[in-house]
Amino acid sequence: MTSDEIILALESQLDCYRRLAKLAELQHEHVQHSRTEELLDVLGKRQQVLDEVARFEKTIAPARHRWTEYVNEFQPGDRARAEGLLAETRRLLEEITSADRNDTLVLQQRKLNLGRQINQASAAKQVNRNYAAAAYGGNRGTRMDVQR
Repeated sequence: MTSDEIILALESQLDCYRRLAKLAELQHEHVQHSRTEELLDVLGKRQQVLDEVARFEKTIAPARHRWTEYVNEFQPGDRARAEGLLAETRRLLEEITSADRNDTLVLQQRKLNLGRQINQASAAKQVNRNYAAAAYGGNRGTRMDVQR
């Protein structure tokens, strides 16, 4: 594979990672504002971009496995370009991963809070049932006769 083909695939893959970074920002907004439908839409778009990344990775993978010797066969300008593209891709991937980790923590915290609220509501419901049973449905012989 020529250096031009690898560089073209690296550029295209980098473009995908830039789109993923923008989608990660959008995802964060939807997570912060609890917009579930929009979040699901963004996740679908991210999957489409990840499918594109995988296609480019098929082109890049053989060179990546022996990158040091492979890139040494490039012209100096191409070598610098390829290394720069890989560095930018790594930076964006770290940024996206960090953002996803933060969003995951927010969603996990919401899940825990919702679980606590459900447990509190269940406990309150049980207290109300117990109170109602004791006050109104318990021993019928102890009811007060209001007719007298």
